[in-house]
Amino acid sequence: MKRFYKDVSVAEGDGGWRVLLDGRGIKTVAGKPQILPTRRLAEALAEEWADQGEELDPKDFVLRDMADYALDVVPQERAVVIRSLVAFAGTDTLCYRAEPDEPLRERQEEMWEPLLHAAEQRWDVHFERIGGIMHRPQPAATLARMQAVLEATSDHELAALNTLTSLAASLVIALAALTPEAEAEALWNVANLEEDWQVELWGQDYEAQALRERRLATFETAMRFARLARE
Repeated sequence: MKRFYKDVSVAEGDGGWRVLLDGRGIKTVAGKPQILPTRRLAEALAEEWADQGEELDPKDFVLRDMADYALDVVPQERAVVIRSLVAFAGTDTLCYRAEPDEPLRERQEEMWEPLLHAAEQRWDVHFERIGGIMHRPQPAATLARMQAVLEATSDHELAALNTLTSLAASLVIALAALTPEAEAEALWNVANLEEDWQVELWGQDYEAQALRERRLATFETAMRFARLARE
């Protein structure tokens, strides 16, 4: 699609902030007014529009897509979104370790255990550590508590968590990404521990590395989206 606007700005109104293209407010995919909770988030979305060339590139609208998901999907399907995220807690990557005699187990204990332990302390829950890949249920009380945590989050945070959890295959990592002190690359290294371990053993695949970097960029953007929506 060719660029159809010249001026990009932001304005306050209707209970939030809007991105304006030539003075006209943007709408979501579903046709709703795209009303954003903070000026900084609106400015970030405006930057996506302003940075476009003569042809609009859909892949450059990552923040806009998350905002539309927060406005079009989460309010109507909030319970479904939360259930899907709680399911990740039931199979969280950080809980599935190599067998005790395998070298990988030591690396997992070093990188995964501090984050999992911090989550247990923060939410007053217990996660079962599982040796091998056979599924074992997490305690019902833990899953209930994580559901309550998610129910207390905003629609925009849930939109960010939807992306973060899917990329990391871990609700624990995704929730850690929402904390003020979180560092995206450090969390991404935790999420990709097993893949990085294989690289150490067998060498680098450049296509896999390029994919890793693209996924990291999306992870960073989702973290930024959540922060901007709160500020």
